[in-house]
Amino acid sequence: QAQLVESGGGLVQAGGSLRLSCAASGRTSDFVRVAWFRQAPGKEREFVAASTWTGELTSYADSVKGRFAVSRDNAKNTMVLQMNSLKPEDTAVYFCAARKKIVGNYDYWGQGTQVTVSS
Repeated sequence: QAQLVESGGGLVQAGGSLRLSCAASGRTSDFVRVAWFRQAPGKEREFVAASTWTGELTSYADSVKGRFAVSRDNAKNTMVLQMNSLKPEDTAVYFCAARKKIVGNYDYWGQGTQVTVSS
């Protein structure tokens, strides 16, 4: 088993930045791919960004390309989502997730962290 805990959410003005962290513990050696998703009120959860557990082979939703960047802090066994040039439409609960296979559903999920961008 593994556990994921997000942190770093908060309230920021449009154009500002936030750095989300996803601390992983347990059987992280099983992780093949990790990702960030978000869910806004009244909307379905959507993909934001992903990478391998080593921080390579990154991919991004079109809505965040050029503004968000995913990376790994090896020393802290943590995935990071750097969010710049934030927009009100980025407001959502952000979740990190990890899976044990190259493709398929994600096996582990964090509890989420709220990001609110004011206009």
